Amino acid sequence: MINITLPDGSIKQVEIGTSAMDIAMGISEGLARNVLSASVNGEVWDANRSITSDSTLTLHTWNDKEGKMSFWHSSAHIMAEALESLYPGVKLGIGPAIDNGFYYDIDLGDRVLSSDELPKIEKKMKELASQKMSFERKDISKKEAITYFTEKGDEYKLELLEGLEDGKITFYTQGNFTDLCRGPHIPSSGKIKAIKLLNIAGAYWRGDESRKQLTRIYGVSFPKQKELTAHLELLEEAKKRDHRKLGKEMELFTFSQKVGQGLPLWLPKGAQLREKLENFLKKAQIQAGYLPVVTPHIGNKDLYVCSGHYDKYGEDSFQPIKTPNEGEEFFLKPMNCPHHCEIYKAKQYSYRDLPVRFAEFGTVYRYEQSGELHGLTRVRSFTQDDAHLFVRPDQLEQEFINVIDLVLYIFNALGFEDFKAQISLRDPENKTKYIGSDENWGKAEAAIIKAASEKGLNTVVEYGEAAFYGPKLDFMVKDAIGREWQLGTIQVDYNLPERFELEYTGADNQKHRPVMIHRAPFGSMERFVSVLIEHCGGNFPLWLAPEQVVILPISEKYHEYANKVMQLLKNSDICGRIDQRSEKTGRKIRDAEVSKTPYMIIVGDKEEKEETVSVRKHGGDDLGSMKIDTLIDHINKEIEEITKFNN
Repeated sequence: MINITLPDGSIKQVEIGTSAMDIAMGISEGLARNVLSASVNGEVWDANRSITSDSTLTLHTWNDKEGKMSFWHSSAHIMAEALESLYPGVKLGIGPAIDNGFYYDIDLGDRVLSSDELPKIEKKMKELASQKMSFERKDISKKEAITYFTEKGDEYKLELLEGLEDGKITFYTQGNFTDLCRGPHIPSSGKIKAIKLLNIAGAYWRGDESRKQLTRIYGVSFPKQKELTAHLELLEEAKKRDHRKLGKEMELFTFSQKVGQGLPLWLPKGAQLREKLENFLKKAQIQAGYLPVVTPHIGNKDLYVCSGHYDKYGEDSFQPIKTPNEGEEFFLKPMNCPHHCEIYKAKQYSYRDLPVRFAEFGTVYRYEQSGELHGLTRVRSFTQDDAHLFVRPDQLEQEFINVIDLVLYIFNALGFEDFKAQISLRDPENKTKYIGSDENWGKAEAAIIKAASEKGLNTVVEYGEAAFYGPKLDFMVKDAIGREWQLGTIQVDYNLPERFELEYTGADNQKHRPVMIHRAPFGSMERFVSVLIEHCGGNFPLWLAPEQVVILPISEKYHEYANKVMQLLKNSDICGRIDQRSEKTGRKIRDAEVSKTPYMIIVGDKEEKEETVSVRKHGGDDLGSMKIDTLIDHINKEIEEITKFNN
C-alpha cells in the first residue's frame, strides 16, 4: 500500500500501481468524468499513469491551467494524426500547447498549405477524436527511437532526440499515430468535442532564421461547442481591439523596414500619450522619494560580464560594437540595472543615506527573432520605467510594500481592477539557471512572500519563473475581455550588489552590502501601451487621451472662431486640434469617431454669434450647446478623477 496526500491534507491508502483516475473514481464518478490530468509530487502526469510510491496528488479538470494544457497538447497530437492521414510523407516538428490552444510545425516539402484546406483538416480531426482513442505512454530506448524515426524519414524528430538522455525518452500513441513526447495527455480523445483551426503561419525550425521555414498551424479545442463559440466571439472582439489596427487608425505609432524590424516609431499622438504616462509616474516617483538618473544606450562588455547579463542575454543581444581599440567591445544595453549599480558606486553612502532610489525611463535593446516580433508587445527596442532601490536589509520589507502600493496606485488610475500577483521563484530542481547563494535566495524569496501576504494580495506561486539574479512579484492583469497580461514587476536582488561590490557604512562603522529592489510598474512602455489600447479599445481615459478635443468648424469662415476656442481650451491645459479640412461636418465627425477623440466641438454661425460651442462626445452622446467656460468646467470635472490619485 502507498499513501496519497490530497490538497486538503487528507491521506488515502491505495495499492501500488493505482492511478489518479482510480482515486478520482473513488471520490465520485462525476469528478472522474472531468479529470484531464493530475500533478503527482508537483509533476503533471497522465491521469491513467500508475503511482508507485507515497505521493502528493492534485487532480486537474478543464477549470485548471494544467488541465487545459493537457487537453490542447492532446489536440495537437490529433491534428498531427489527421495531417499524416491527409498528407502522406508530412514531416513533423513540434506541437505544444500554448496559452490559448495549440499548434504544430510541419514540413510538407514543396507543397504550400492553403487556409482553404483547414476545414478539411478540422473534419478529419473531429472524426479521429470521436473514436475515443486512449493516449498510451511508452518508455523507449534512444536507440529504438532513432530507428523508428530513421525508418519514418523524419529528420526533425531525430534532431530532437540528439538532446535527450537515454532512459528518459517516451513515445505516445493514439490510433495510428505515434510521436516523441514527454506528455502528459488526457485519458481519451473523446473528450475533445469542438475544434477550430485558426490560421497558418511560417516558423523557422527551432526559432533559428538560418534554418528551414516550416508551416505552423494554430488551433483551439474545447470540451463543449458552446465554449468554442464563446471563444470565437472573444477572438472577434480581440481583432477589433488589436493595438496594431487601432494604433494605425489613431496615428499612435508605426514601423519602417528601413529603420528595422521591431523598432517602433512613435508618431506625435503616440508620443503625447507616452509623455502623459511618463509624467504621471514621474510625479508619483518624486513624491515617493525617487531620484531621476540618465544612462547611455550602450555599455562596455565588461559591465555586462560583471552583472551576469552577458552570459544570460548574450545570444539575445545585438552584435557587439567594436571600436578601433583592440579588444574593446560595447553592447547596446539589454538592461538598465548594471548602469544604476555603477551610479550607486560613484558615491560613498552611510546607513543614514539609505534607501537610495534611482529611477529612469531607460531604453534597452534585445535581438528578438523576427518570427517572434508582434506589434508593440514584442519588439527589439523598448523603454522600461525602471527603478533600482538600494536598501538596508532591515528596510527591505517596508520598501517592497511601498513599491506594491505604487503599482496598485497605477492600476487604480488606469482602470486595471482584475489582477493577481504571481510570486515567481527559482526552479529548485535546476539551480544552474541562476546566480547567487542559496542563503541569499532564501532571504529574497521569504521577503517577497511576506510582503505580498502583508498587503493581502491575491497570489499564486510559480516555480522557475524568477529572474536569473533574484525572485520576482509579477502582476498578472486581466483586460476588459478577460485576457491575462503580465504588467509590472518587483524583484529582490542580493546578487548584483555582491557582483558590483556595492557598500554602505553601517552604524558600527563597518562596510555592509545593500540589497537591491528592481521595479518597473509599467514593465515596458511599449507593451504597457499595447495592453492599454486593447484594454480600453482605444478609448483612453480623458486625462490620458493624446487629443482630448477636436474642433470641427462647419466651413472655412469659422476658422478664426475655432482658433479662439482652441486657445481658451489650451489655456486650461486641455489639448486638441482643429480639423480645417474642406470636408462635410458629417465626414469630420466620422473621422473623429475613428480616431476616438473624446470630445467633438462643432462651431458655426450660431455658435460664433452666441460665443458658445456645440458639444458631442465620442460614442454619439450629444451634449448640446454650452458656453466655453461651461465646457472647460465640464471637461476638468471629468479629469478630476485622476487628480485624486496624484494628491
